Amino acid sequence: MQVINSIRSLRDTLSKPRRRGAKIGFVPTMGNLHDGHISLVEEAHKTCDLVVASIFVNPLQFAAGEDLDTYPRTFHEDKEKLEKSGCDIIFAPTVTEMYPNGQGIETVVDLPSLSLLHCGITRPHFFKGVATVVVKLLNMVQPDTAFFGEKDRQQLTIIQRVVNDLSIPVMIIGVSTRRDVSGLALSSRNGYLSEKERQQAAFLYQTLEQTREAIQQGERNYTDMEKMANQCLSEQGFQPDYFHICQRDTLLPAQESDLELAILTAAKLGDTRLIDNIVFEI
Repeated sequence: MQVINSIRSLRDTLSKPRRRGAKIGFVPTMGNLHDGHISLVEEAHKTCDLVVASIFVNPLQFAAGEDLDTYPRTFHEDKEKLEKSGCDIIFAPTVTEMYPNGQGIETVVDLPSLSLLHCGITRPHFFKGVATVVVKLLNMVQPDTAFFGEKDRQQLTIIQRVVNDLSIPVMIIGVSTRRDVSGLALSSRNGYLSEKERQQAAFLYQTLEQTREAIQQGERNYTDMEKMANQCLSEQGFQPDYFHICQRDTLLPAQESDLELAILTAAKLGDTRLIDNIVFEI
């Protein structure tokens, strides 16, 4: 497995297999890898000849006061995990390599119709930073297929829309959320939770499942159901950010006639912000 830090070296290294017709898969990450990230690499290996994973903590998606400085950076452990998973190349650029003209770049990628919903209500900067860095990485790697976890459903939907709108020649694949035995979605930020909080955190997924079950049994007052879910989360020690019942593909508020739904939620437990979602059909 190779570790590459520059765009030029990455393109030079990928040019030969690309000329041979090798199919290149790409897994973008911010490091601090868990089994969910590794599942993306494993999924990429099923259909691709060569797999590139990036490790880059993107400052453009952090606002002042967020956890950029304390975000876990575990490169050596990440390298071992990726090597065991069969990853072929780690692309680990510096901030200067990614943003040679500084982070106040004028060219950004934004999808305001979707990026200001859900997580974007309280983090309006976030998805602009995500979309910009992902487009940059896609242009650097130029993969045939890129793999993203479905836990970050709003991010996945935005990337799919951006790639389609900008005619970027890459297939975006969503990979199912990995969960621990309690149902808690695997996340790099789970490491911030105390043991007691980890046990509490499973209630987030339980609330999603209880709401899904109520909908499938015929409940349709989505506004009241959202309020009730937020109240239940508060009673369990969470600080709810949102709990939204949406149309699956657009992530807009669900109507009674919609048959394909997604429920998205975000809440703080202690100092840790958790997100999760489920999708289903009525």
